[in-house]
Amino acid sequence: MSELQIAVAVEKFKAIIANQLQRVEAMKDGVQWTDFALLDSIVIGVCGGDGIGPTICAESQRILEAVLAHEVTSGRVQFKHIDGLTIENRVKENKAIPDDVLSALKTCHVILKGPTTTPQKGDSWPNIESANVAMRRELDLFGNVRPVKVAKEGIDWTFFRENTEGEYVLGSQGFDVSDDLSVDFKVTTEQGSERIIRLAFEFAKKNNKKRVTVVTKSNVIKTTDGRFSSVAKRVASEYSALGITCDEWYIDIMTAKLLDPERRNQFEVMVMPNLYGDIITDEAAQIQGGVGTAGSANVGGRWSMFEAIHGSAPRMVSEGRAQYADPSSMIKAVAMLARHIGFSDAAERIEKALEICVQFERKVKVTGRNDGATAGEFSNYVLDWVNRSDLNVAYEQFCSQS
Repeated sequence: MSELQIAVAVEKFKAIIANQLQRVEAMKDGVQWTDFALLDSIVIGVCGGDGIGPTICAESQRILEAVLAHEVTSGRVQFKHIDGLTIENRVKENKAIPDDVLSALKTCHVILKGPTTTPQKGDSWPNIESANVAMRRELDLFGNVRPVKVAKEGIDWTFFRENTEGEYVLGSQGFDVSDDLSVDFKVTTEQGSERIIRLAFEFAKKNNKKRVTVVTKSNVIKTTDGRFSSVAKRVASEYSALGITCDEWYIDIMTAKLLDPERRNQFEVMVMPNLYGDIITDEAAQIQGGVGTAGSANVGGRWSMFEAIHGSAPRMVSEGRAQYADPSSMIKAVAMLARHIGFSDAAERIEKALEICVQFERKVKVTGRNDGATAGEFSNYVLDWVNRSDLNVAYEQFCSQS
């Protein structure tokens, strides 16, 4: 390796460090949360994305509009459609999020977003950064919250995944030092770690949860994961008097324990760095019924974004099967959105109806093909349950029977 190659690499690394130190300074001001109760009107931006995104996003919006019909009619809740997050438009603009789309997103309070395609090295698209990663960074959506519930097995998990650091924050800024050496980066900050860990503990406090589990690989990744671990211990000490315990598990054994029927229902709230959270929540969703059943909140102080946890499934579109996509993940996401903006009763109705349809009654099934229901037919099934006067009674009966 030549001295010139090392010098070039050092300059690139220097620029990355400078940028991250600027981000740290911005985080020192703390999180200023939006109080939705004080807003005359709440603007929900709707981005269909691409692939199956527009299909499942439209179905979830339809359910959200139904449960918030009064608020929509009165103008308390408004929907704003924002196009331009398709892979074609992003490639045309050569940006993860085109400038006009980002400006429109910032005029909303919360965002309902369909899946978007992220190019992989070697495929037909240019190497454009993930729209999700860019949106989380640009809107400072630091907390990825993913609930998983399987009532019949006693599973009620809530995962808090750090969203703006780790391996993903610089995922497109790694570089080839030489023909033989490639380098990527993992970033962990004191401020970024504390705000996601505190978010998890505050959730535990408000929801009467007594255990927060920190997931790292701090025995091997000693500096970055080590910092996350030490911050967690410091924050945990503030909540111990409330009866909230904190333990730490390594990511490898944690993935195993979620599959252990003797242990997994003992976990409640879990908090972890970015990459680990991405992986383990997909595993958790599969236990619930598949990644198509899980929604996700990307929470920040000023803005928040709600989405499915899965991708855009371009193969389904190319094979003409987009109408058979499962909207469950996006329906779960709109329930989380409704709760976030202050409509907990509406959120609970959606969640209970979805759970009955996916885990208990299962009269209408989505298979992803024409031997199953379309997204619209399944959404109608969920909506019928949402509107039933005996929803709460029926839900309790289903749970007791399981």
